[in-house]
Amino acid sequence: MNYQETLSYLYDQLPMFTRIGSAAIKKDLTNTLALCKALGNPQTKFKTIHVAGTNGKGSTSHMLASILQEAGYKTGLYTSPHLTDFRERIRINGNMISEQKVIDFVAQHQELFESVKPSFFEWTVALCFQHFATEKVDIAIIETGLGGRLDSTNIIEPVLSVITNIGWDHTDLLGDTLPKIAFEKAGIIKGKTPVVIGEYQEETFPVFKEKSKIGESELILAMQKVNLLYFNSSINQSAFDVQFQFGLYWKNVCSDLTGIYQEKNIRTVLACLEPMRKAGFLINEQNLRDGLSFVKKNTGLLGRWQILNKEPLTICDTGHNINGIAYVLEQIGQQNFEHLHFVIGMVKDKDIVKILALLPVNATYYFTKANIPRALSELDLQSQASNFQLKGKTYPSVKEAIAAANNAASINDLIFIGGSTFVVAEAI
Repeated sequence: MNYQETLSYLYDQLPMFTRIGSAAIKKDLTNTLALCKALGNPQTKFKTIHVAGTNGKGSTSHMLASILQEAGYKTGLYTSPHLTDFRERIRINGNMISEQKVIDFVAQHQELFESVKPSFFEWTVALCFQHFATEKVDIAIIETGLGGRLDSTNIIEPVLSVITNIGWDHTDLLGDTLPKIAFEKAGIIKGKTPVVIGEYQEETFPVFKEKSKIGESELILAMQKVNLLYFNSSINQSAFDVQFQFGLYWKNVCSDLTGIYQEKNIRTVLACLEPMRKAGFLINEQNLRDGLSFVKKNTGLLGRWQILNKEPLTICDTGHNINGIAYVLEQIGQQNFEHLHFVIGMVKDKDIVKILALLPVNATYYFTKANIPRALSELDLQSQASNFQLKGKTYPSVKEAIAAANNAASINDLIFIGGSTFVVAEAI
């Protein structure tokens, strides 16, 4: 099989959450452990940092990888889902795994897949660990797929765990209260291993405190360790001063990641500096500055407040749950424009009603759907949106919806594309 045939085989044979939803989830680690055992447990052959959270875990993972690259370490990065190419999920120093290595891995282990019957995600995790072990990375940043406790990535013993925040997402799988969701995320906290909590939340912090106490794990609350001052996010960059708890003060630090929600993610990343140093990684101030400044260049990050066009200003963002959309809307509110054109598509298993209730009524909507089975029909989306006085037409494809928005928008308008990671993927 060539590369495209290999991917088609995987999509057809292995259940995939991004395409079909919760039916693809295996609620234990048995398959991942079986695959990795057959591969010689590659996950034990390199150091890792494990990142979980409802929002921000992707940006946080990419920033950590960028900083470690700038410090001279051969750095693996595992994230999901991908936007334009499956290989985005598995990178070393920003370089995607080669097509040939994906082909060879599948060809070599096809019988193993057919006996274990893993999900698409379980197979991908095994490929990632094998690739990082073979290439002898110094450190790998591993982002959870969903939750933490039963996520396929949770067979590693990291030098540091990071939990960005807890919000409302995947409640059908993770629980219907924030403490229940926090319990699942807290599953990545390992004994005697430090954990950075990115955001203090009164409802969820006791869950992390109890889990870290049981495992004698150092609990680090980012907001107690790092303060960002004068944070300003423009179209091109975020700029701020940094004040550390232990006395250091850095002026005029910049990041190429924009969006007001990055303030919390950056603070979380900076709170990881001390435990990373204690784990033996030599990282200086310049490494941090350069790592934050060149995240996109170093890691290939896409879809975070990404500018697709400047006239009219066209922006996409992968925020897709209540908290993510709320941040996106706050950021939109800070832009200067005459009229908002909102290209939106969603998936069936999101809390659609609560998200629609947040959206502005004075925008023109272009209701659409991504080309995946899990996508909500554009007609259903329009129907539900009408209950909130959101007005617009339907389009059977993302491409057609964007074309309509471009035709209708004046040069001083703003076109925003989002609601679903998969809509953004097609836009990019």
